Amino acid sequence: MSTDPAAEVEHLRQTIRHHAHRYYVLDDPEISDVEYDQLFRRLEAIEAEHPELVTDDSPTRQVGEAPSAAFAPVTHRQPLFSLDNADSLEALEAWEQRVVRGLEREAAGYTCELKIDGLAVSLTYENGRLVQGATRGNGLVGEDITHTIRTIDAVPLRLRGDSPPLMEVRGEVYMPLTAFEELNQRQLDAGAAPFVNPRNAAAGSVRQKDPAISAERKLSIWCYQVGYLEGGPPLASQSETLEWLGELGLAVNPASARVETRAEVEAYVSRALEERHAHDYQTDGVVIKVDSLAEQDALGFTARSPRWAIAFKFPAEERTTTLKEIKVNVGRTGAVTPYAVLEPVFVGGATVTHATLHNEGELHRKDIRPGDVVTVRRAGDVIPEVVGPVLSARQGRRLRKWHMPKRCPFCDNPIVTEEGEARARCTGGFACPSRLREYLFYFSSRSGMDIEGLGYQTVDLLMSNDVISDPADIFTLDADTLLGFEGWGEVSVNNLLGQIERAKDRPLARLLTALGIPLIGPTVARTLTRRFPSIDRLLAASPDELEAIDGVGPEIVASLQAWATDPETVRLIDKLRAAGVRLEDPEPEGGRDETLAGLTLVITGTLDDFSREAAKAAAEDKGAKVTGSVSKKTSALVAGANAGSKLAKATDLGVPVLDEAAFKKLLADGPGILDR
Repeated sequence: MSTDPAAEVEHLRQTIRHHAHRYYVLDDPEISDVEYDQLFRRLEAIEAEHPELVTDDSPTRQVGEAPSAAFAPVTHRQPLFSLDNADSLEALEAWEQRVVRGLEREAAGYTCELKIDGLAVSLTYENGRLVQGATRGNGLVGEDITHTIRTIDAVPLRLRGDSPPLMEVRGEVYMPLTAFEELNQRQLDAGAAPFVNPRNAAAGSVRQKDPAISAERKLSIWCYQVGYLEGGPPLASQSETLEWLGELGLAVNPASARVETRAEVEAYVSRALEERHAHDYQTDGVVIKVDSLAEQDALGFTARSPRWAIAFKFPAEERTTTLKEIKVNVGRTGAVTPYAVLEPVFVGGATVTHATLHNEGELHRKDIRPGDVVTVRRAGDVIPEVVGPVLSARQGRRLRKWHMPKRCPFCDNPIVTEEGEARARCTGGFACPSRLREYLFYFSSRSGMDIEGLGYQTVDLLMSNDVISDPADIFTLDADTLLGFEGWGEVSVNNLLGQIERAKDRPLARLLTALGIPLIGPTVARTLTRRFPSIDRLLAASPDELEAIDGVGPEIVASLQAWATDPETVRLIDKLRAAGVRLEDPEPEGGRDETLAGLTLVITGTLDDFSREAAKAAAEDKGAKVTGSVSKKTSALVAGANAGSKLAKATDLGVPVLDEAAFKKLLADGPGILDR
């Protein structure tokens, strides 16, 4: 790189414009946020040292990127500014000192809001009615996306209460992590490429021409500010504004909080960083704002950002490293998945040495090759993934494309990819040690029979010594065998055998889930066992009997019938029965409890005495149907802490809302409490 500041500035500007276009317009970034921020800060530093090089069209004077020509332009009534960033407590302190100098005193307080990794939008309401939705665009002109904004359940089409004649509301559209996982699974099942991250998926979904596609992707929104207002109540602070927006029925993040001092700001940032993976949405920092609107007006704006706000960015969860080689793993269903062996890199709070590559088609679409410098992403407990190669780092090197091996490296049976499928599969069945290992681990995991102490290390030990070859063998383990292994004492042996003994009496639905039958997850398993509470009755059920069950479609029936007629299934069930595993649910006295039959419930927020899954199971055990979205057909919403947008929608539709105490009363006394 030239040491000439003018040449470096021009190079940085061209590079930043390129990556801004990839991020804001194409929703297909080539570098991580932290790498973009590093480029931007370097440009700011040079311009600060050489003010004669500053130009009006520099990226440091702009917000976002020009809007796409694919949508009608929308001129914002007030500009949507970008925010300056702080990546350390020292930078946060420096911002506070600038605020003090600007006000000639300390600010009267601050609001702290989680920074959502989504797409900034503006919603326009006239007399309480939604009339327009627009992207941020370049801050002055955005794109008209009203048709897709209307499909977001968390966006009210009409506001509640006394609405102002005209209001622009700023918000961040995002894709919940659960919805993102479901979307990518649908993409993979259809043989299509998965989305890189929830932010790109949300941006792409909002920019769909067909609103039906946007609707099925389950987007949501958090509203965080008023951009323009005619009429309305006198608002003195940002915290008052957030409270008012919530009263109007707009989705406001309950994690937002007003604090008095910078020390309390730092405490909020510390908690937010610690809890960043506790939410069903991605956060990449905290936005801190001077709370008083009068103080905001006094501080004003720079060319591209407000002086009264700053974004504290969390440590990056994307890093670059070298992909040393590509190997494959065979999962419990026989699917063969390539994965990357990496030069160790610290990302997302952990050192990463391996990362998923999804499937061969996706690997080729991204053009990832052994020897590449690649971008790696990790978020919390999510399996690390390779985002893509850094193509500029190849520098003309000839790197060979990777291809799926023709034979399984674990059992030497052929690997095949059926027509129309994205995933390759090993044809060795459970004779493949890799598939058997994954199957046994899943069977024992919390999602299956919940046998604590039977993790990968123990499964590997038992398999390598030919002690277990299927799930039934787990229930015939004895103390003499286990005590013969190095490092195993009486305490650890008794603990494991106690866990296994307790697992014998798990509900039938847990066993069905643990057996890994395709398409039979916990919800479907509970549905099936309510109708057929014994394994023998379920195996003997006809396709017509199965399809008559609400929530059980033809694909599930076909999967269950294929499993039931497999000779290996009959052999396994006989072994489980001989080992003393319970294969039927006891009939309750007086017959099965159907007191909540006919009710459709939605459960949201955090409950004190139930996990979400436990609350769902408790309701379904009494005959209720539990769904994930609120509609006019919903009988009641069970709302815990931080209930969010579903609570607002239930209120709009007049759906009864139950707190945890009322939910317990519903379980105990039946649906009559809904009529009181």
